[in-house]
Amino acid sequence: MSERAPEARESNVVSLGLTVAWVARRLGVAPATLRTWDRRYGLTPTDRSIGGHRRYTNVDLARLELMRRYVMDGVPAAEAARAALAADVSEASENLLVDLNQINEIAVDTSVSVNLNARAGGGQVIAIPGGTNSARGLARAANALDTHNCSRIIESSLKEQGVIQTWNELLIPVLTNVGKRWEESGEGVEVEHLLTEVISTQMKRTADRLRAPVNARPVLLTCAPYELHSLPLYTLSAALSERNIGARVLGARTPIDAVEAAIKKTAPSVVLMWSQIDASNSVNDLKALIEIRPAPLILLAGPGWPEQMPYGLKRTQNLNSTVCAIGDAVRI
Repeated sequence: MSERAPEARESNVVSLGLTVAWVARRLGVAPATLRTWDRRYGLTPTDRSIGGHRRYTNVDLARLELMRRYVMDGVPAAEAARAALAADVSEASENLLVDLNQINEIAVDTSVSVNLNARAGGGQVIAIPGGTNSARGLARAANALDTHNCSRIIESSLKEQGVIQTWNELLIPVLTNVGKRWEESGEGVEVEHLLTEVISTQMKRTADRLRAPVNARPVLLTCAPYELHSLPLYTLSAALSERNIGARVLGARTPIDAVEAAIKKTAPSVVLMWSQIDASNSVNDLKALIEIRPAPLILLAGPGWPEQMPYGLKRTQNLNSTVCAIGDAVRI
């Protein structure tokens, strides 16, 4: 087993007092995995708390992140460990981003020594300029493919802030910057997919708690015929449920004739169709929906629709205005 180079523990070492549990969450691995890497391969916490408990430093964390990257690339664990221990991680450790506002989650004792010049954020980070602590925490968890902590952060925000504020202040900033990183580097599509699944699950759970909707006629939420992104529909359904309005989500890529059949079966008070991509060619097909009786309110949401709409079709601008428009319609 290779010995750690002496220079790796010089001035770039910052004692952050990182526990096994916190580092495991950050890396998206089980605590038992870290203990195995310690026992078998020498990737050992090199700091101690006042109480004698072992803690990871920024250099330790940089090596562990390198180890994880090698393993995910298919390198055998023993070989990955040798490479991580031999690597010069001084620059990576100095650039590690640890959210100091969440330091109480890192260690419960008073031995934590922090570099107060460190920047807030998460490692190999998805930058969230001006984002909240929760947004930065969610970005870190998503980047580590940490489903548990993504769910925990989103669930907590939904309970404390509600759907609309969670969507606007937590989820949109993170989703936007995940997408921006993918556009710029071609990396991170797995992060976007995992985060989308977690958000959808939390929104569905929120909507499913509604037991006594105020609307006798349902609200139908559907995607345009060629639209694959249904996350906004589940978010809208959850936001409506907080106002005791029941909605039914038809999902992605719903053909116009299927929407027409659903309207005839359920006689909804409102039909909302979402499109992220250009849906200009679908506008004329929507005219058939206006002629159905009893006539529902037809709302079109998302950037894919043209600004000018035929008579009987209305665009909505954002989640809050959409919820208000639907609320007004179902209470007429």
